[in-house]
Amino acid sequence: MKSFLFVLQSAAYGGHQVQEVLDAVLLTAAFDQSVSLLLLDHAVFHLKKNQRTDLVAVKDTAAVYRSLALYDIDNIYVESESLSGYGLSQEDLLIPTKIIYRAQVASLLQTYDVILSG
Repeated sequence: MKSFLFVLQSAAYGGHQVQEVLDAVLLTAAFDQSVSLLLLDHAVFHLKKNQRTDLVAVKDTAAVYRSLALYDIDNIYVESESLSGYGLSQEDLLIPTKIIYRAQVASLLQTYDVILSG
C-alpha cells in the first residue's frame, strides 16, 4: 500500500478543481490506499463551519469532508500560519484536524510515497 498526500491550496469555491481533487481523494481511499490531506493558504476555508454556499450557488463540500473518516482518512493537516493569517482557529473547523507549522511541512512531505497538489 502506498501513502498519498493531497495538498490543497486553492479557495474552496473557485471552480471545479476542488471537487475534482476531493473525488480523487475518495477514489484513492476506496482502493485501500493510505490517504492524507494537507490544507494550506486559502484552502483552510474548505473546513470552515457554517458556510453559506447557497448564496454563491455552488455545491457545498462540507458533506465530503465529513465523510472522510468513513474512508479511513484520519490525517487531515492544516497549517497553523494559514489559519491564524485568516483569523481562524481549530474550533472554527467542521472536522477534527492536526495542526502543523509551516516549518514542519517539508518534513511531512518526505513521509509520503505520492504527493498530489490541487
